[in-house]
Amino acid sequence: MRSLLIVLLFLSVSVHAAVPPARMDDIIDDVYSFLSESGEVDYDDLQERLLSIAEHPVNLNSATSDDLSQLGFLSDRQIDDILLYVYRHPMDSLYELQLIGSLRDYEIRNLLPFVCAGPVEKDSVSLRDVFRYARHELTARVDGRYMEDPRRDKQNDAVYAQLRYRFRYKDKVRLGLTVQRPTGVPAKDMLYGGYFQLKDIGVLHTFVAGNYQASFGQGLVAASPYRFGKSMYVLNAASSSEGLRYHSSASFEALRGAGATVRIGRWDVSGWYSFLQPNDTLRHHLIGVNTTYRRGNLKIGFTMTENLYSDSVRYYFANAAYNQNYFRGTNQWVGGLNFRYRIGMADLFGEAAATQNLKQWGYGVITGARLSPIPDLGLILLYRYYSPYFDNTQGYAFSETSRLNDENGLYAGIDIGLLPHWRFAWYGDLFRFEGVKYGISYAPSWGYDTMGDIEYLPDDDWRTGLRLRARQKGDKTNYSLRYSFKWECRNWRIVTRVDGNIARTKDMSPTYGYSLTQDVQYSLSHAPVTLQLRLQGFRATDWDNRIYCYENDVLYAFSVPALYGLGGQAYLNMRWQIIPQLGLYLRVSEKVYAPSWARQQSLAAVTRTDVHLLLRATL
Repeated sequence: MRSLLIVLLFLSVSVHAAVPPARMDDIIDDVYSFLSESGEVDYDDLQERLLSIAEHPVNLNSATSDDLSQLGFLSDRQIDDILLYVYRHPMDSLYELQLIGSLRDYEIRNLLPFVCAGPVEKDSVSLRDVFRYARHELTARVDGRYMEDPRRDKQNDAVYAQLRYRFRYKDKVRLGLTVQRPTGVPAKDMLYGGYFQLKDIGVLHTFVAGNYQASFGQGLVAASPYRFGKSMYVLNAASSSEGLRYHSSASFEALRGAGATVRIGRWDVSGWYSFLQPNDTLRHHLIGVNTTYRRGNLKIGFTMTENLYSDSVRYYFANAAYNQNYFRGTNQWVGGLNFRYRIGMADLFGEAAATQNLKQWGYGVITGARLSPIPDLGLILLYRYYSPYFDNTQGYAFSETSRLNDENGLYAGIDIGLLPHWRFAWYGDLFRFEGVKYGISYAPSWGYDTMGDIEYLPDDDWRTGLRLRARQKGDKTNYSLRYSFKWECRNWRIVTRVDGNIARTKDMSPTYGYSLTQDVQYSLSHAPVTLQLRLQGFRATDWDNRIYCYENDVLYAFSVPALYGLGGQAYLNMRWQIIPQLGLYLRVSEKVYAPSWARQQSLAAVTRTDVHLLLRATL
């Protein structure tokens, strides 16, 4: 196996594809490392969305609010300001983004890889044009894993495989098919997924079939699980709706069925149906409707879903104290009313929802305001209350936990860019739980989460930043910091990052964790090859000291794993555009744990080697 690694590393040096914008990697790192802390996340669809937009940038002169909300890091206020500017006079150049007061310099840099300013094309769609000008893409991916097992003196090999086909005509027609064999799964249990989407054809605003997502309002009734919460983008704590949208992954995070939205005048009317079978005995039917009315700066929407189960919903730990108020039964109705109103410098938003659970009515409320009193200064205040009996399995709104249940909290944030080349962001969140929560053995309990982030951005070549965070939930308190330095010049990009934390638990000594990460990326001048090397060492003495760190991978893949223990890792990514229609992506990585720590934890493997290979053909 060692010899294979040497050969692969040697081959990678002699072989590039168009590198995803470095800014996109920064956005993913800044946002989804926070998202991963709330539970397991399927990242494939998240990155594919940004990559797809980067390859086919949104034309600001013809963009809609739905187009811009896909980016996620733009607030509702910023989207409105962009659309209003374009409505008054179309953009001739992206330099005009600097004239929009709510967009700061660093946000414009984030936006540039995903937008363009060009002439507005005709909106008609013909079957001939669809097949003549459509883009086809086929990707084949194979991952191999090799682990040495010191306890049994044998080897453990695992293989993951995936085949994807994508068809796209502008933003009007999309089709995708996915076949996936997860690691250790027999062929009969392979995952299959697909989607079909039509956009803006007559009164039909959206039609989706296959795998898709439904997000409306603030997410109390229906939402994608990948909504923004706490991150360095403090003003986006409550993100905008996306309506119905395809989902490219084959995971069970998506709805499966069909849905449509029609737009008539000021009204949008949506309906959708989904059928899922999470296991061999349980079948889940979901029916949902939404109607949204827009007039000037006011938007009001009503969303309702009905969940029908073939058997009563159960949990692995049915008698655990923390899940006694979770939904149980065979059917669940959820309904909610959401609004958004912009007046002067204030952007007001909110949603209220109700559901019946355990023969009790549960209520959820989230409301807030964003304020922009002057350019380069933004404020947000957000309040949420989820009663003990409010528990919606399809809801993903702003919350301290991954479940909308039994929570009362107040969030505030500020984003300041008044000083040239400097940016400061801060948020503070106070929350309280009336009942027992997972990991907290007593009730009621309370906690806080606060973060400060300061960045110095003198130019496009380099920037540096420091992030400090403190969190307390129950008896556990965690203090963490992150320092980063990023430098880009011609073909080079260098990123250095230091993470550290201290965790304290009542009646126990403090524990600590830290990691040092060095990334070096180089694009060959005379060959379509990009190489990226990472060297990293880490130590997390306890699970509460785990460190989340963004890792690049092959195309349409990345991860934000939790680093725990004592060890180090290295990986080399290679992207090679063999010909314009064919690209090759390779990742070789090795993670090593200290033998003494591995024995102490009874780990099955001291070293783990992964090789990921992806071929991409486009037409």
